[in-house]
Amino acid sequence: MSGPFDLAGRVALVTGGSTGLGLAIARGLANAGATVAINGRSEVRLAAAADQLAREGLTVATRAFDVSDPAAVEGGIDAIAREHGAIDVLVNNAAINLRRPFDAYTLDIWRQVMATNVDGAFLAIQAVLPSMKSRRRGKIVNLCSLASDLGRPGVVAYATAKGAMRMLTRALAVEVAPFNVQVNGITPGFFRTEMNAPLVADREFSAWVERRTPAGRWGEPPDVAGAAVFLASPAADYVTGHLLHVDGGFAASY
Repeated sequence: MSGPFDLAGRVALVTGGSTGLGLAIARGLANAGATVAINGRSEVRLAAAADQLAREGLTVATRAFDVSDPAAVEGGIDAIAREHGAIDVLVNNAAINLRRPFDAYTLDIWRQVMATNVDGAFLAIQAVLPSMKSRRRGKIVNLCSLASDLGRPGVVAYATAKGAMRMLTRALAVEVAPFNVQVNGITPGFFRTEMNAPLVADREFSAWVERRTPAGRWGEPPDVAGAAVFLASPAADYVTGHLLHVDGGFAASY
């Protein structure tokens, strides 16, 4: 008998799924029974991720495309649907963070951040949503951030993009709720990932994170998997427009 967190028979796509939080989420969804496809721009990294999961007894499909390229997104998602079935769960995880002072941004760098972090989610959602609406079943999970609500120096473009993801989640949730499609977000705190490697290596900053976070530590990628499984599962059928903090208590404290 299946339980409320069982994803057997569901097809899930995780963008940016070859490393970090995306890979951890893909692992969690696969362990819950979903057929999982992971996306990234590098076929080498995708193959390495698939090999790593295979050694754990998990099978995932891979599909290399750039989420900021409309034609590539449409073609990649169409191919996944042909090979594995219509996508039931979309996890928009692909993101970049180009850190620098605000006056050091060029318009090209600004647009690069927005193209990957916001346009990529927009394009992926547009590609999967018609099928979800027609089948009256779908889960969209957007990776937001503490930066969706809080600012710090050097990440204005990233914070702006993640603020947009917060409102994309909430506004879209309202629009598609009548079609039984749920849209939610995960708001991670400070995690030990490849993107955050420069921060982890900074002893002063790392010590600040551990002091500032009530749990007293950085998040590890597996910490995010349970939240993603919950939001992708039947257990969250009446949860929509919600941002679930996975941050060790960071956003709850001051």
